[in-house]
Amino acid sequence: MNFTVSARLAARRFAYQHASVLNALDQGMSLIAAGMAEVTITDGSGRARSPAALYQSLFAAGLPGPVQARADSAAMRAA
Repeated sequence: MNFTVSARLAARRFAYQHASVLNALDQGMSLIAAGMAEVTITDGSGRARSPAALYQSLFAAGLPGPVQARADSAAMRAA
């Protein structure tokens, strides 16, 4: 799949192409850290997301919420 990372710095707009979602995510986070604005990652189907939203959809989907994590911790202590 193809990913486009776009960002704005003052009046200039930049766009970079990546074949890997991880490379696109890495560059998106780097552009934010460099102070660029309106950083988005657009996939091949046209869905645009911020690097933070993409990171969350990739890596946080299977994590338990705070309530579930406390319940799991309490269950482990009781066992």
